[in-house]
Amino acid sequence: MADVTLGELRRRLGEDGLALIDVRTSHEFEGLAGAPCDPRQGHIPGARNLALDRLLECRSAVEVRALVGLPEGAEVIAYCHSGNRSSFAVQVLRAAGYEARNYAGSWHEWSRASELD
Repeated sequence: MADVTLGELRRRLGEDGLALIDVRTSHEFEGLAGAPCDPRQGHIPGARNLALDRLLECRSAVEVRALVGLPEGAEVIAYCHSGNRSSFAVQVLRAAGYEARNYAGSWHEWSRASELD
């Protein structure tokens, strides 16, 4: 399954049945910390924070699904700062039965689009 592009995410943001998960730390998500190369800090509107380290603590697909809180088969887009952590999260989510894709541009790309919140 191909990575999600900025254009696709912009079109689909807020779509019913689509869950957007930010796998960065809570401080990054809240805009209290982040990479100095990004012109702004924060998160994509509608995203939910689920840090990768919490996801990796799960020892089974059942635990992952309990943590994520979505039905098996739900469509999930994961992102982080540059697509690395979210790429790993996508593998975990897929193994737990989710239709998961990575937004490889992640916050690094989104933060540069001044017309986006």
